[in-house]
Amino acid sequence: MSDPKAPRRSLTQSGRSRRQFLEGTALAAAGTSAALLPGLRSAQAATSTTAAPANCPTIPLPMKDVEGKVAFITGGDSGIGLGIARAFIDAGMKVVITYRTKSHLDEAMTYLKSAGDRVHAINLDVTDRPGFEKAAVETIDKFKKVHVIVNNAGVGVIGGLSTATYDDWDWGMGVNLDGVFNGIRTFLPRIQSHGEGGAVVATSSLAGLLGHGPAGVYTASKFAVVGLMEALRFELATTNIGVTVFCPGIVNTNIGKSARNRPSTLADSGFKPDPKMMAEMPKEMREMRGPPPGMDALEAGQRVLKGMRNNDLYVLTTPEFEEEFRARGEAIVASVPTDVKVPPGRENFGRMILGKTQYAVERDRKRCERGASKKA
Repeated sequence: MSDPKAPRRSLTQSGRSRRQFLEGTALAAAGTSAALLPGLRSAQAATSTTAAPANCPTIPLPMKDVEGKVAFITGGDSGIGLGIARAFIDAGMKVVITYRTKSHLDEAMTYLKSAGDRVHAINLDVTDRPGFEKAAVETIDKFKKVHVIVNNAGVGVIGGLSTATYDDWDWGMGVNLDGVFNGIRTFLPRIQSHGEGGAVVATSSLAGLLGHGPAGVYTASKFAVVGLMEALRFELATTNIGVTVFCPGIVNTNIGKSARNRPSTLADSGFKPDPKMMAEMPKEMREMRGPPPGMDALEAGQRVLKGMRNNDLYVLTTPEFEEEFRARGEAIVASVPTDVKVPPGRENFGRMILGKTQYAVERDRKRCERGASKKA
């Protein structure tokens, strides 16, 4: 790692191009499941769940006590998925992790070896629905039941929509969105069947909350994951199944290797990054002045664990984008027409279709918790 106090090295034209590529795509990379960069520091974030102040709105906390519970984590062999697996194991859970790359699994097991028989690995492509079903059967055979499904596996499709091909769209949406639904469809009935409660967790991205022009397909897939999880949250609000969506910013993963598992049947891409540049991306990120720019994957996992235990709808990592979050919401509100006359019955009909939402409940609860933490 470069000395933080050393002067920034001068860049050649190719170096500047690589730096510009990194800066232009780093946010789009957030939230994908890729290999951990070497030398990550162990995170110190606490994993305990603090009860909300007595006067704050309360909701069910079906996964407040996680010891001994079973979680199935897609893409758990590297990056954020591995960080989640490590956090869950440290909290006393049993985990099944899925993998596609054997070398990543071998590295992951060095982190998880202390878990002994509390960890089990399955080779799974999340777009393979029969494969998902077989994985669920294997999970039940191994651990008897499952309490948590973490739909984390994802790929980074980096490039604007104006140049995206059908293959770019089908690959990105197939893994990032269909893979999430496949996990829910496969595991939610099994979680509901034992009656002990549980949770559905999905990894989206900062790009699931703020539109990223340089990553149109990726943004579309991650926005869809947020909407999917919001709808599921509202549907299950009165049950003992929690629903949490993780929307991280930059995490220290190797997004440059996302395409390693891209199927040959979807190889036609409108995005043509320099292969040499992509190969050198991990080195460039390591050599940037100071520490790696993103969050440690273990800390990301610990934040997911804390959010799941607190049954938070959203888990974020980017306070630096608070103004953009606010501006987006205010832009929507400011666009509400003032010259539309609502016909009799339309509002009731629309609200019947919408159903009961939980936005205000989550807003008021998190505002209250934030206020209480500032006073503490």
